[in-house]
Amino acid sequence: MFEQLQDPTRFLFFTGKGGVGKTSAACATALMLAHAGKRVLIVSTDPASNLDAVLGTHLTNTKTPISGVPNLFGLNIDPEEAARTYRERVVGPYRDVLPDDAVASIEEQLSGACTVEVAAFDEFTGLMSHAETNEAFDHIIFDTAPTGHTLRLLQLPAAWTSFIETNQRGASCLGPLSGLKNQQERYAQSLSALSDETQTTLVLVTRPERSALAEAERTRVELEKQGINNQVLLINGVFRATSNDGLATRLQAVGQKALNAMPAGLRTLRSFEVPLKPFNLVGLEALGSFFTQSTPEANDDNEAQTAKTLGEFTPLSALADEVAAAGHGLVMFMGKGGVGKTTMAAAVAVELASRGLAVHLTTTDPAAHLDGTTGEQVPNLRVSKIDPHAETEAYRKRIIDRSRPDLDAEGMALLEEELKSPCTEEVAVFHAFSKVVFSAKREIVIMDTAPTGHTLLLLDAAGSYHRESVRQAGSGLHVGTPLMRLQDPSQTWVVIVTLAETTPVQEAAELQEDLRRAQIEPYAWLINRSLAANQTTDPVLRARANAELKEIERVKDTHARRVFMVPWSANDPVGPTELLKLVHPERSMDRGQ
Repeated sequence: MFEQLQDPTRFLFFTGKGGVGKTSAACATALMLAHAGKRVLIVSTDPASNLDAVLGTHLTNTKTPISGVPNLFGLNIDPEEAARTYRERVVGPYRDVLPDDAVASIEEQLSGACTVEVAAFDEFTGLMSHAETNEAFDHIIFDTAPTGHTLRLLQLPAAWTSFIETNQRGASCLGPLSGLKNQQERYAQSLSALSDETQTTLVLVTRPERSALAEAERTRVELEKQGINNQVLLINGVFRATSNDGLATRLQAVGQKALNAMPAGLRTLRSFEVPLKPFNLVGLEALGSFFTQSTPEANDDNEAQTAKTLGEFTPLSALADEVAAAGHGLVMFMGKGGVGKTTMAAAVAVELASRGLAVHLTTTDPAAHLDGTTGEQVPNLRVSKIDPHAETEAYRKRIIDRSRPDLDAEGMALLEEELKSPCTEEVAVFHAFSKVVFSAKREIVIMDTAPTGHTLLLLDAAGSYHRESVRQAGSGLHVGTPLMRLQDPSQTWVVIVTLAETTPVQEAAELQEDLRRAQIEPYAWLINRSLAANQTTDPVLRARANAELKEIERVKDTHARRVFMVPWSANDPVGPTELLKLVHPERSMDRGQ
């Protein structure tokens, strides 16, 4: 079934839409190879990595033995730590040469999200090209970030190499690119290894869901364009009902329908299925059964505890009530990939629009498909997307047109060169994000955000802009910045979306701490796709529902001041009718719908 992963190439990349199980699949493969006597290094390049929790070992940015597994080592590329090291490499030589204010200005230029990404990329290519690391391990497995970020990461070797080769003047300012020039040979080696089928395998991880399969096909095409053709398809979480339970049979039917409609391009790949597990894939024992078939014994249900736990939640319609009463403002749905942020944002937007309110539904996630979720035009609802490519092109044109009257030919050439940098995208997207944030003064804006790591980088850019604005304005002037609006609870509702599972709850808690450090207090948590909120007799679904209770209690008692809950629905949440059922579950025929 999974022969492709038993004797794989040296480098394996696990990628796919957020929440499909990339980390579980990568860790299970690493464990299998280590048990077979191979020396294995597993690396996370995800800003929101949960490798530590899954493997049960605290990891840093140095190779660490995994407790209880000889031959297996883990490493987290910590983007923030990598950025600090990278910044010091760039700034250090100037500390005793330039005035303090000049050094501070350089450090501010290097404080944005692009520097974090460049630094993480620098670490990533170092692992692929480092001779000592390659000699020490038979296999290096990369648990990559959600798809949009992974594509950017994998495209960077070509992007940076092209930029460095065509940049005849060298870096024209001290910015995020300043430390790259002397790494050109390393990047060329990485690009060569990525496109070599004897060295690298891309494992596309997906689920039997329409959106996940569509994202996997998009990834397949993009990777193929980059010359990365050695791809394998892993379909995770395939559910087969073992009873006549209504919810179970519907879930199986929906999954099979999605698989039957799988894009033709994915059908050309070598593929295998992994069944839905009755437990969370955290810890070595659980990971050891990832590739096996398993049917759990039915657990004793604690119906009283379930009823008590589920009876204490606020309906999602209460959020719509509060936003409607305000008449304007920004609602941001945040969380790790795959927890359902896009669907929840669309559901609340459709609910508010159905009340006759003008609503702007938008996303900062390059991989999101809001139009596909709303399904049709909805009265009073405007849908948009912050498209990084389109925003970058518009930004470049705007800067060039504005600067043309004041620059000679050499100056224009220098500016155009500067704007070819991939880092220009950070500035362009931040400008678009800021425009949407300020538009919430006049209208209701519902924002679906990118997976957690990228959202935090965007907020980091807002923080950098805020600090620079305050510095330039001086202490006597009032400054209004996007970060200030995000910090104002009367203007912004931040809803953290999670699943009732160990890793998503842990990552949501870490996100909340990051937000609080930025002085942004979440309005509420939303537990999505809860099986505990359904009635089912299927043993797999019952086992998963029982396992949810501990995490639900943890959210309610430890993390959140307010909690919404949405039941797991077998129906595809597309179109106004199905989206409104998520806000008003009582409108469903029964709790299994």
